Formats: sequence, structure tokens, C-alpha cells
Amino acid sequence: MKLRITVHGVAYEVDVEVLEAAEGFPGAAPLPLPLPITPPTAGGAAPAAPLPAAAPPPPAGTPAGSRSIASPVAGTVLEVKCKVGDTLQENQVVFVLETMKMKTSIAAPATGKVAEIKVGVGDAVKEGQALLAYQ
Repeated sequence: MKLRITVHGVAYEVDVEVLEAAEGFPGAAPLPLPLPITPPTAGGAAPAAPLPAAAPPPPAGTPAGSRSIASPVAGTVLEVKCKVGDTLQENQVVFVLETMKMKTSIAAPATGKVAEIKVGVGDAVKEGQALLAYQ
């Protein structure tokens, strides 16, 4: 069988031979079988899913009723822009982190008063690590 193929604007004519699996060449891979469907149990309803675990208690030393701001990425703290007792406004930048030579500003999600700052300039932080607690 002859085919005409154009590559980058140049036309080529090629001869193609169709080979069968019986001639010692493998065919296409078989399709996966569909998963079996399990009929419902005699009770008619599927067993209930377990309830999610309760949220873990706040770490020791965290003031009661406080919320925290967690690091969205792993990195190094470049700037701490607040101190204990400061009143935070929503969207106020409170930390600047460096991650892969990029600066990431971390803003307060809500208004509140800083209760505890858990990291300092130069500290390495992990993704999800609490940076400060506020009320």
C-alpha cells in the first residue's frame, strides 16, 4: 500500500506493508475487562460509611478560641509583618515567604488580634505549618 505523507511542507510517498499477528508480529494489546458489579446485600442498602474523625485538639500552648494562619507552601520566612497584640485586618499581609527564589505574601483571612507568632525570620516552614494564632 502506498501513502503520501507531508512533513514540514515536504511530501513523501512511502510503501506500507500491513502485517498480521499470524505472521509472528504481535497484535494490539487486549482491552481491559470491565469491573464486575456487585449486587446489593440482602438488607438492600449498602453499609453506611464511617463518620469522619473529629478535628484534632489545638497544640498545647495555643490560646483557647484562637484561629491560625498556616503556610500554603514550604519555604523560608523572609519577613514577619506583625507582632503579638496587633490587630489584623482581612487581607493584610502578615508574612512573606521565599519558595524556590519566589516571594509569597501570606495575608490574614479575617480580622482578629495576634495571640501568638510561631515562627521567625529565617525559619524553614512546611506546607500547612501554623505560622501564627489569632483571635
